[in-house]
Amino acid sequence: MVQLASLRAGPFRYNSPWTQVILVGFVAFSSVGIFSAISGLGAGGTQDVQLVDISNSVLYATFAIMGFFAGSVNNLLGPRLTMSLGTAGYSLYVGSLWAFQLHGTRWFVILAGAILGVCGALFWAAQGSIMMAYPLEKDKGRSFTVFWAIFQLGTLIGAAIALGIQFHSTLPGVSTGVYVAFIVIQLTAIGTSWLILPPASVVRADGSVVELEPHLSPKGEFKAFATMFRDWRLIALLPMFFASNYFYAYQGALTAYLFNGRTRALVSLLTGLGSMIGSVFIGFLLDNLPFSRRRRALVTCGITALLVSGIWAGGLAFQVKFKRLDTVVLGHELPWDWTVGVAAGPIILLLAYYIIDASFQGLAYYTMSSLTNDPFKLARMAGYYKGVQSAGAAVSFGIDAVHTPYLNENLVSWLLTLVSLFLCFWVLMHTRDTNVDVEQAAYVNDMEPEKLEGISVPEGHDAGKHERKAVPSTPEQEERVLEEAK
Repeated sequence: MVQLASLRAGPFRYNSPWTQVILVGFVAFSSVGIFSAISGLGAGGTQDVQLVDISNSVLYATFAIMGFFAGSVNNLLGPRLTMSLGTAGYSLYVGSLWAFQLHGTRWFVILAGAILGVCGALFWAAQGSIMMAYPLEKDKGRSFTVFWAIFQLGTLIGAAIALGIQFHSTLPGVSTGVYVAFIVIQLTAIGTSWLILPPASVVRADGSVVELEPHLSPKGEFKAFATMFRDWRLIALLPMFFASNYFYAYQGALTAYLFNGRTRALVSLLTGLGSMIGSVFIGFLLDNLPFSRRRRALVTCGITALLVSGIWAGGLAFQVKFKRLDTVVLGHELPWDWTVGVAAGPIILLLAYYIIDASFQGLAYYTMSSLTNDPFKLARMAGYYKGVQSAGAAVSFGIDAVHTPYLNENLVSWLLTLVSLFLCFWVLMHTRDTNVDVEQAAYVNDMEPEKLEGISVPEGHDAGKHERKAVPSTPEQEERVLEEAK
């Protein structure tokens, strides 16, 4: 029989939700974060905006198709294998950009985009389930902050590497050394993903086990997948999911249009910083406002809508000053270097865009995680989210590839975001302050010691001695529970 005393551990247990979220953050850091750094350079660091637009359209089209099924694939294969397969596509894609810079192989960039669409869907389904399902309800905003900040640190460091290599360059695109450095970093993500634990091995601080049900058969998983589309809340969130990456094509094209290679590297670095700021901002609001969980989410949704309106209004004021085919903007010939005085305003604008991007996506994840705590349901939702999100991105990159006026792209992006926030507010009005009292929960204290073989549990939790307590959903309730414990 297992000695539970030997299994107890502090808050930094390997099988604690926080450790797992941090690990997933580092997997994203070295795979998706580096990919984001490349995207932040504008046109993937190349000068062929149309090629990268086509590749991204194919990427997000395959992502959209695979995204709907990726959650079920994760539930059948488990997060380790799913995430490992998912990260493999990112290094392949950056390799295709490198090959294009050296040999002009356009077809490889498009094929790599299609493969990355499938791989990316797998990664984000596994990531979403872990980030949304593993933490306690009161920590789900902070969980997004931790993951997103580490993930965007990859964007930040990747952009810093590109900036260091490009610092003295005035070439219109980035050098091949940038691609080599990025590929090496991305390959490490494949191994790191095998450190992730399945939900059955993860135990929260209150002693609850993450996995609520056994793995379904493929037939049962398909039925559960089909049932998801009858949930009116997920239908209402569809515009939010569609809008959440729609603006990337416009912002990436704008970066490539306005700036030279080294300035695009600086913009990529600052947008990574903006995403980190946005993730901290949204996580703080969602978990620390002095209200119930539902009211915190509603207030945060309203604040996000105000920020979106203000920043996109600033973007519109800048956009009306030039058109897509202009070669001189604000009295200066393109592309701009950061030494050009008028470049400062657009650079700050792009930083602000990524602050609200992280806030918007954090709110989307939090809204889904407020609907359930079940990791299998959340994996399906994460796949659905990324599928619809990628459909929006595919449409926007396709629109940009045919040289749609920048002003039209700006207005559509803004309108989509605002409409989706109103629908998100409606969904949040119908969420509960907690799902603990309506969903099945399993606690280590209810389990036989034999079933805990090799699983670390939090201090103070013994098999067969569980005393159920409601999980506090506000900071005040948490303080009251802690005071009672004393």
